[in-house]
Amino acid sequence: MELSASTNIRMSKHYFGNEQAPILVVDNFIEQIDELIEYSKTLKFEQNSPYYPGVRAPTPKSYQNLILNTLKDTLIEFFELPSSELTFPVSHYSIVTTPPEKLNLLQKIPHFDSLDKNGLAAVHYLFQGELGGTSFYRHKKTGYEMIDQSRQIEYLRSLESENGGPNIPKKTDGYINGNTALYERISEQAGVFNRIIFYRRNSLHSGSIPATFVSSGAKNPPRLTISNFIDCQTPNK
Repeated sequence: MELSASTNIRMSKHYFGNEQAPILVVDNFIEQIDELIEYSKTLKFEQNSPYYPGVRAPTPKSYQNLILNTLKDTLIEFFELPSSELTFPVSHYSIVTTPPEKLNLLQKIPHFDSLDKNGLAAVHYLFQGELGGTSFYRHKKTGYEMIDQSRQIEYLRSLESENGGPNIPKKTDGYINGNTALYERISEQAGVFNRIIFYRRNSLHSGSIPATFVSSGAKNPPRLTISNFIDCQTPNK
């Protein structure tokens, strides 16, 4: 599949929270967006993670190449990455399928994907309509907005101390989408069609799934995104 950047591409750079974490927002990213969506319909989606509340399928290599060819220099400069060697350990179409009442506890709270600040994540929104974007959070008890190696033990111990307490999400609670007893939302990016956002994987974040979310079916369009992890290969010393 041949893919190219849109002639109407727009980029904006932002920082959020007390810790001023960077986020790059790219609108109107791909020219052949309809072809990219149609390609996904030819794939076999499968559950491949106990954490992601849905199914996934791999993206074409041309998609990953387009990101690097179009945005690599911007990503390296904006996120202050120590190397120009960027790779994709993960790049897949993703569809949320789990009903809110079927979520496990870890799917009801924000998460971090990596302890490494040089590891990036990207979400590309391929749906239209009010199906939610991506939110970023602060853990109230510790004040942490990102988790690195120096914070991991304290953060996990703090969560463990809440287990079974009144602040932990209840069985009847669904997707997190705003402030809770444990977390404060500090930023939100809307799920705009053909928008892709890039952020550090150690930021606490979650999909902003609305309370009215219904799994895809004959009458409900899928919440289709592309999820990417981008690694920066640290130079050999």
